This record gives sequence, C-alpha cells and structure tokens, in this order.
Amino acid sequence: VQLVESGGGLVQPGGSLRLSCAASGFAFRSYGMRWYRQPPGKEREWVASITSDGEITNYKPSVMGRFTISRDNAKNTVYLEMNSLKPEDTAVYSCNTQTYWGKGTLVTVSS
Repeated sequence: VQLVESGGGLVQPGGSLRLSCAASGFAFRSYGMRWYRQPPGKEREWVASITSDGEITNYKPSVMGRFTISRDNAKNTVYLEMNSLKPEDTAVYSCNTQTYWGKGTLVTVSS
C-alpha cells in the first residue's frame, strides 16, 4: 500500500490550496479515506473523512465551510480543497486509510 500526498506549500492568509493523495496497492474504491494534520509542536488531529463512494463527508468543526474533501475512484486519488486559509491551518497534512499513512505534505500559511 502506498499513499503519496502532494500540493502543499506556502500560502498567504485567505489563500487556497488543493492537496492530493494518490493511492495504490489496495482496492481504493472499497475504503473510506481520511485527512489528518499535525501542526508544529502539536499532536496529529483528524481533519476530514469521506466514505468509499464519496457520498458522505465529515469535517473537523474548525475547517467546516472552508475545506472540502473529495475523491476520484477512477484515479485512485483523494483531494482536500482548502480555502480561506488561516495561520492556524499550518501543519503537515497526511492521508490515511485503514492502518496506512502517507508521509505528508507541509502547508504553511503566513504573510
């Protein structure tokens, strides 16, 4: 199983980024997917989840209305669209399914 995140970077407050997580080595369309983040010096926290068919999504309250999780089962990829970014969104963002984790991609929100 491999999960490879991409799309992180430096963005100004109020800006947007779209993260991608490319999955391989398992039946992607059969499993729910999750995004987590780990802010500097803090514990990892759950951000968003999506069911295997993409029909049901859930969000951490502090990102609801700003972040959108989606997936393309034909491309074995899950996305996290992040808008209205705030400095407190700065973190390493990782995708997860079952017991597997990607290495993460760093998002820095700063002016």
